[in-house]
Amino acid sequence: MPAIRVLPELLVSQIAAGEVVDRPASALKELLENSLDAGARNVAVQLAGGGTRLIKVTDDGAGIAREELALALARHATSKIGSLEDLERVGSLGFRGEALASIAAVSRLTLTSRRAGDKHAWSLGASAAERTRPAPAALAGGTSIEVHELYFNTPARRKFLKSEATEYGHCEEAFRRIALSRPQVALTLQHDGRARWQLKAQALAERIGALLGGEFRAGALALDESSAGLRLHGAVGSPAHARATREAQYFFVNGRFVRDRLALHAVRQAYQDVLHHERHPAFVLFLELDPALVDVNVHPTKTEVRFRDARAVHQFIFHALNKALARSVAGTAAAEEPGSGAVPARTHAGAFGQQRAMALGIAEPPAHYEVLFGRAVAASPETAAGEPEYPLGYALAQLGGVYVLAQNRHGLVIVDMHAAHERIMYEQLKQALDRREIPMQPLLVPMSFAAEALEVATVEEHGEVLRTIGLDIAAASPTSLTVRAVPALLPDADARALARDVLEEIRDYGASRVLVERRDALLATMACHAAVRAHRKLTIPEMNALLREMEATERSGQCNHGRPTWHQVTLSELDRLFMRGR
Repeated sequence: MPAIRVLPELLVSQIAAGEVVDRPASALKELLENSLDAGARNVAVQLAGGGTRLIKVTDDGAGIAREELALALARHATSKIGSLEDLERVGSLGFRGEALASIAAVSRLTLTSRRAGDKHAWSLGASAAERTRPAPAALAGGTSIEVHELYFNTPARRKFLKSEATEYGHCEEAFRRIALSRPQVALTLQHDGRARWQLKAQALAERIGALLGGEFRAGALALDESSAGLRLHGAVGSPAHARATREAQYFFVNGRFVRDRLALHAVRQAYQDVLHHERHPAFVLFLELDPALVDVNVHPTKTEVRFRDARAVHQFIFHALNKALARSVAGTAAAEEPGSGAVPARTHAGAFGQQRAMALGIAEPPAHYEVLFGRAVAASPETAAGEPEYPLGYALAQLGGVYVLAQNRHGLVIVDMHAAHERIMYEQLKQALDRREIPMQPLLVPMSFAAEALEVATVEEHGEVLRTIGLDIAAASPTSLTVRAVPALLPDADARALARDVLEEIRDYGASRVLVERRDALLATMACHAAVRAHRKLTIPEMNALLREMEATERSGQCNHGRPTWHQVTLSELDRLFMRGR
């Protein structure tokens, strides 16, 4: 058995580097965080070879004094904390004092810095265990760090790096995270002499749009919620703009990008009944809280955190997102033309108030009328002055027995009538169950059907649960069941199919789980049975009633399975289609 001995300092530094700097992107992240901690307002990044040949970060921050340059490259040397109390309330991005020492241990590094008031800058070099003495250098102000030939002295680690293009992709992602976290800081990025990003200091919404693209910005929902010392703000993608991968998910805690399972779980829960299948939401979210309530000293890379009251944080994130998504209803989403800001009034020949509708046999008198859901709504685009302008407009016709066509001030609205009605029924059922009052409507003629013994046993055992969700089912014999009442909200549902699906849920998952964990899935099943079927002919009043209910219903932009319920075709899009004005 070999004797126990102290490891050489260089080997200790190289081991530490393996944890802190596992690829060029990790080194870039650490250098950028140092720039931000130094109060930089302008940061320039130059890369070569995907960061393997060169990483250079130049900032206009506070700078480092000549006598502290060598100390800056020592392990566990930092200006950001000085006691355990400081560690428990870390407000800076860096605090371990390991990054520069770890990078210097596996590269050829040059550190140049100049503080305000100094006559000139000072520079020193470092390579593995060697350090040069500080020497005068030229630099206008702030700090410049050059990292050449990363892992030149650790070939085993270097051979695990991927292609230059792949490593650059990781560096660009690290740059993007930093840029999102500090929109007030101007940043530039060059790779192999080519400018890739030039970001001016800007508002958060503008920075998000610049980095994540116009599509995300067009479908993003802004949020800013505060409660009990917690604040969550930023932007979340609408369910209609969900993505096939998780690449556009950014979560920051007190300005630090983190990967936190608790937060991601809260996000998934908020999206669970508006997201289609395996799609993933896109978001840029900032959680702010007292630094004493979160531990950022969990891992050397500082991308993991631990909350003191994890349950409270989870619930806060969930409810804040749930509230934002609930606002993504037809009534608000239709207020803007996709991809733009507020839409100015147009003098287009087809816009409201400009031209009378053609007589196509589907228009109605400009008057109010009672409609399917018991609401009085305006009848047509010819509505007199003073009538409300509805975001989804007014029904024109039904297409293929599946779609409702409507006209609003932006152009044409196309609605999937089954998907839209399904969401309306689902939300009404959720609200009723939350109040514990899903009223029952007795069937004029009770409906009996042959049943399996297990179905009969489920009815006999869980009759009270069934009545809680508005179903009155009784055993007519050992092999048959009778449905005597259905939820009053679902008068047109197929009673037998509805009863069988509900009994299957209870049988497979148990009554208690169905009403708690599986509640939304159960209600979605019930709503699907009640939703208006494809190929059913609707009257104009029924179509308008559907539009008005969509505008009044939370999350009406998606059906219960996450598919869109409506789509706007703007007048400008129609103009382009028919080459008007060319």
